Amino acid sequence: MSAIVEVKGVHKRYRVPGAWPWSPWPEVHAVRGVDLTVGSGEVVALVGQSGSGKTTLARMVLGLESVTEGEIWIEGQRWDTLAEPDRQARRVHYQYIPQDAMSALDPQQTVIEAITETLHVLAGKSTAEAQSLAAAMLGRLGLSHRHAALPRELSGGEQRRVTLARVLSLSPRLVVADEPTSGLDPERRAEVLEALVGNLPPGTGCILVTHDLDAAFPYCHRAVVMLEGQVIEVVDLRNESAQHPYTKSLLDPWHHLGASP
Repeated sequence: MSAIVEVKGVHKRYRVPGAWPWSPWPEVHAVRGVDLTVGSGEVVALVGQSGSGKTTLARMVLGLESVTEGEIWIEGQRWDTLAEPDRQARRVHYQYIPQDAMSALDPQQTVIEAITETLHVLAGKSTAEAQSLAAAMLGRLGLSHRHAALPRELSGGEQRRVTLARVLSLSPRLVVADEPTSGLDPERRAEVLEALVGNLPPGTGCILVTHDLDAAFPYCHRAVVMLEGQVIEVVDLRNESAQHPYTKSLLDPWHHLGASP
């Protein structure tokens, strides 16, 4: 399996303001020596509690955060040191799905307009082709009846699926989804994850950032578990069982009681 993403010994350190204007700015070590590989066609769950460093790592993969130390390679090219104009030309292939779907959508654009504009601007599609591709993707995601809806008229799950449609319509080779099911009820979570994973183009790699490994389990090949900025365990979800107590707690919060509820 060829690698889409290779993260090698990555660190992220930054300084935060002190309690008072004259206080020293302490250094936060958000990511500590992380290695990560995402293969072609592989869905990897990047899992951990808030503050574990998973979102920071995911954003570094796409160049949305700078790397303090280490290397990031995408499709065989060094990415973290690439000049932004050179990155910009390739970003259409490497897409980010933000956690806050509502803020990511233009409140004045209908659903079909949001997807069409993305295809026209980023992929260079003609208006007619963009509209055709947008309608097809929205149909695959169960949103054919919502073409004319504005973001405020959509449910939370529908808003998430619109952000998925905007990204998936570009046929990316890498998708980084940052907590795409946050705040949804279990049924809506499953719908969004099925829509995402079920519509990834063949060979596309996906990093699914989540704190809910139990929900992500059926849709992912591997789980990379982070705690306090470090990877504490990597689990092949198809063939292995979790060994670390923290990973076990993410899969079954009741495991320490000796029985499931």
